[in-house]
Amino acid sequence: MESKAKFLGHPIHPMLVVFPLGLFITSLIFDLIALLTNEPALAIASFYMIGAGVLGGLLAAVFGLIDWLAIPTGTRAKVIGLLHGLGNVLLIGFFIFSWLLRRDAPQAPEAAALILSLLGVALGTLTAWLGGELVYRLAVGVDRDANLNAPDLLAERPAFTDGALEPHVDAVKSEEYDSTTT
Repeated sequence: MESKAKFLGHPIHPMLVVFPLGLFITSLIFDLIALLTNEPALAIASFYMIGAGVLGGLLAAVFGLIDWLAIPTGTRAKVIGLLHGLGNVLLIGFFIFSWLLRRDAPQAPEAAALILSLLGVALGTLTAWLGGELVYRLAVGVDRDANLNAPDLLAERPAFTDGALEPHVDAVKSEEYDSTTT
C-alpha cells in the first residue's frame, strides 16, 4: 500500500519520525550523564531536546494519521497501525509531562521527569518495531512499483533502456538479474 502523504516521491512520515526519536533518546542519555557527572548544562540541553522532540513528534503524527486512514479496514495492518499510533500518542504524552515537570528547574529534573523519559524511550522502542512491522512486513507506505531496479523518482525515466540499466546504476543487463540471489 502506497503512502498518501509524500514529498518528492517518498513517504513523509518515516522521514520525520527519526528526529523526535533521536531527540528523545539523546535527551535520556544526556539526563543519565548529567546524573552521573552533576553537570546541569546537560539537563538543560535535555529539556530543550524534549521540547523539540515533542513538536517533531506531533508533526510526524499528522502524516502518520494520513497514511493510517488509507489502510483498508479489517486488515492486520490497520490494527498494528492503530497500536503504533496510540503508542506514539502515549509516548508524546510521557515526554510532554516530563518537559512540564522540568519547566521550573530544567537544570535539575525531578525523578518523575526522568522516569517519564525512560518510559517514553522504552515505549518508543516498541512503537518503532511496530512501524517496522508495518513497512517491512506488511508493505505499508511502500511504492507499488518498488523493486531492486525501480527507476529514480526524480529522473522521471525508466530504469531500463534497451534491456540495460541506466548508466548511473549499473551496466548489468536486466535479464541477467536473478531475483533468487540475496
